[in-house]
This record gives sequence, structure tokens and C-alpha cells, in this order.
Amino acid sequence: MEGSGRGVGRPERGAAVNQASYPSSTDVARIVRVCLDEGKVVEIDGLGIFRPRKDGGFDFVADTQPRVFIAYADEEYKHARRLYDSLAAAGFSPWLDKLKLLPGQNWPRAIERAIGISDFFVACFSRRAAGKRGQFQCELRYALDCASRLPLDDIFLIPIRMDDCAVPRRISEQFQYVDMFPDWEQGVARIAEAIAGQARKRRDRPLLLAG
Repeated sequence: MEGSGRGVGRPERGAAVNQASYPSSTDVARIVRVCLDEGKVVEIDGLGIFRPRKDGGFDFVADTQPRVFIAYADEEYKHARRLYDSLAAAGFSPWLDKLKLLPGQNWPRAIERAIGISDFFVACFSRRAAGKRGQFQCELRYALDCASRLPLDDIFLIPIRMDDCAVPRRISEQFQYVDMFPDWEQGVARIAEAIAGQARKRRDRPLLLAG
């Protein structure tokens, strides 16, 4: 569910999840019902939005927009937030820790889950963030692991440069990056084109059933 703080799953994207660490489906349903009875709107990442009605029922709006995880070093939060707004305006469903995490939430676990259910992972590189140790590097390693599980022609990890910085060789040798300078809008357009195009391919991909 949504909130704010610092610090979603499709099996093909993420690693195994310890089910004991999460509430059961019955617990989640009870929490949602209580919130709706109190007149609150409930949003569940990767599922959709529940809105209460005056007659005691509720409406459900499924989350069908491509989900985009934004990874960044703390020094680049201003740019990451700008990217969040740009992607939301383009019709996508971006995920940014400071806007999504709840107070008191286990943020490392929540971030790993958010990457796991995301359709795309955008990594923000810059001179200030280059070589810095910390959560950004952890998120990047996990995203690389998720990407390795996908078909070779599938787009998942999209590196972007906020300035004329060096992109780590392991990234630059595998993934084409997008420059957000000197034209921010052009950079956003390239990201949006890649996401929309890949989303269409996934929708059109035939479903293979086990025999």
C-alpha cells in the first residue's frame, strides 16, 4: 500500500519471497474492508485502487499502467522526483521510495518487492552518484538479477544519465542509456517510447500453456 518515506511480485522478475513475512490474503482483505468502511481510498501496488461508495459497496480500478521503479542516489532526489512526475504525466505508474513507503515499514524488503513487481527499472546515474556505495547499488544489483531472468530481447533496465558521467561498464556494455541533458523532454520521450513499445510487445506475446 502507499505512503511516504525512504528507503512489486511477478515470479519472473523477483526472487523467492518468504510468505511468512507478509500478511495472509485474509488479513489484507480485512484491512481493506476496514479502511473502506471508514471512507478511505485504498491503493495496493501492482493491483489497483479500491474506492468506497455511499451505499456501502466499493469500486475497484485495476492497475493496468506499466509500473516503473526509479532508482537513484540521495544526491539525485530532485531529478528523480522530476522524472516521477514526468512519467506519471506520460501515463505510466512510477514508483519512488519517498512517495510510496509507509512510516515504520521495513523499507529494504518493500523496495525489493517493488522492484520485483515492476515492469521497468530506471537507474539514474550522475557524477555525484558515481561510485557511491549504498542502497542505490543494492537496488541496481537486484535489478540486474531480475533482468537476467527475462528473454534477451525484453527491456527491463533502462539506465539514464543526468549529466556527462561515466556509466559502469557492466551496465553500458549491456544496456543502451538515455541522456536527460541538454533536453529533458526529449529524454523523457525516449524513455516513454521504450516503455510503451515493450509493453505492447508483452501484451501481444502469445501465452504458452504447459502441456
